Order: sequence, then structure tokens, then C-alpha cells
Amino acid sequence: MHDFQKLIIWQKSMNITKDVYRLSAEFPKEEKYGLTSQIKRCAVSVPSNIAEGAGRNSDKEFRQFLGISSGSANELLTQLLLSNRLGLVSEQKVSPIVDQLVEVQKINYSLIKKFSK
Repeated sequence: MHDFQKLIIWQKSMNITKDVYRLSAEFPKEEKYGLTSQIKRCAVSVPSNIAEGAGRNSDKEFRQFLGISSGSANELLTQLLLSNRLGLVSEQKVSPIVDQLVEVQKINYSLIKKFSK
């Protein structure tokens, strides 16, 4: 069992989630039940799955939840890029979040690799 609040990956993904919430607040009102809702859900899913996996009984279970978190991070990346392509938000605002997300994905991959041994 790991103390998830001390994990750098969890801390960084929490910051991403905060940034995504702030960014999505700028989306048009008609997106409230569409992309805005979806992007918030998968942003929350990234640190949530890290935390859930950290609380499991084995490294194998932790690795499984890191994999789920990785999938949510890819989904979030897709939605951020789509938001920009749709003109809902500028590349200037999306780019720093994308950079943070790529960093989290690299850490996640390293952890999955570590717990696969």
C-alpha cells in the first residue's frame, strides 16, 4: 500500500485536473453536458485511479489502476486537442496542460514498468 498523496504523479495529475476545470469553465454553455462534462470526468479519473490503485493490496493491483489512469490520460489528451480544434479554447491555453499531461504519462509508464518486474 502506498501513500498516494506523497506520489509525484498524483500531485501532478491533481494540478492538471484543477487546470482542466479552470479551462473548461471558458467553454460555451451549450457544451455543459457534452465536452465540458466529459473532459472534467476523465481529468478527475487520472488522479482518482492512481489513488485507488495505491490503496490496493499488491503492486499488481496498483499497476492495473495505473493502466486505467493511463487510458484516462490519453482520453483527456484527445479531448484537450479536440477542444482546440473546435475553437473552444486557444492552443496557448491548452499547450501547458498538454505538456503536464505528457509528463504524467511518462511517469505513469515508468511506474507501470517498475511494478511489472
